[in-house]
Amino acid sequence: MADAAAEGKVQFELVAPERLLASQQVDMVVVPGAAGDFGVLPEHSLLMSLLRPGVIETYEGERVKDRIFVAGGFAEVNERGCTVLAEEAMPVEELDLGAARARLSHAQDDLREAKDDAERARYEREIGIAEAQIQAAGG
Repeated sequence: MADAAAEGKVQFELVAPERLLASQQVDMVVVPGAAGDFGVLPEHSLLMSLLRPGVIETYEGERVKDRIFVAGGFAEVNERGCTVLAEEAMPVEELDLGAARARLSHAQDDLREAKDDAERARYEREIGIAEAQIQAAGG
């Protein structure tokens, strides 16, 4: 929104399949892009990026306000702000370390039994998501 940029803020929206997880004005948002993390400040240049599994951090001043895990998706930065469409997302504090470790174990087992390249790619992606969840949860 033009008003957000004028106030020195970034309009940040995060949409997951289940719900709208965030719609807020922040000082900065850091997003796990496919080619590396990138920060979005007011009046950022236009950008589109695929996301890798990781954590989005929103900032209020120099302090991290929110940390949200995303399993992947797409981010768009435009004159209105930063919008993330996530395949799967949840606040980091809701991550279950035990469930993430189980997800990793199951994906590793499935990968060993994969019958073709498509299955291998799917299980490798699942392993990447589980590993990122474990890291985000502090495990």
